[in-house]
Amino acid sequence: MALLPILRYPDPRLHKKAAFVPRVDETIRKLIADMAETMYEAPGIGLAATQVDVHKRVVVIDVSEDKTKLLALVNPEILDRSGEQVCEEGCLSVPGVYDKVTRSERVRVRALDAQGEPFELEAGGLLAVCIQHEIDHLEGKVFVEHLSRLKQGRIKARLAKQARITA
Repeated sequence: MALLPILRYPDPRLHKKAAFVPRVDETIRKLIADMAETMYEAPGIGLAATQVDVHKRVVVIDVSEDKTKLLALVNPEILDRSGEQVCEEGCLSVPGVYDKVTRSERVRVRALDAQGEPFELEAGGLLAVCIQHEIDHLEGKVFVEHLSRLKQGRIKARLAKQARITA
């Protein structure tokens, strides 16, 4: 396994739409393992392949307290949404930035697992938020794009300033 570099917003590669994975093979399983290691090390609760500059429809998520319930989603697709919740979100690609985003309260998703087996999952609460957030990444959208243009501008300016200070 290897730690992968995480792209930082507003890197234009974060806006590239991820490609469908035709089959789950050893390359995809290695990507899942590397993404999981990167997510846990960061630390975070979700990571999309887009965030590590691999533009394939692969997501890893673990919202458990003890980090023992890794969920790999290959070619995830939301089949149904219901309700509405407002949750404060953050993102490994937008370090130190948190803001409230409105998402569906419940989702039903279909995907392939790390063995290439299809499955469906009903999720609510934090898991539902995380699934929607990571699927947004696969579509080339970062959570701050759910915010006002004014907030987006402030976030970009703050991140640019942080980059200059650490450079």
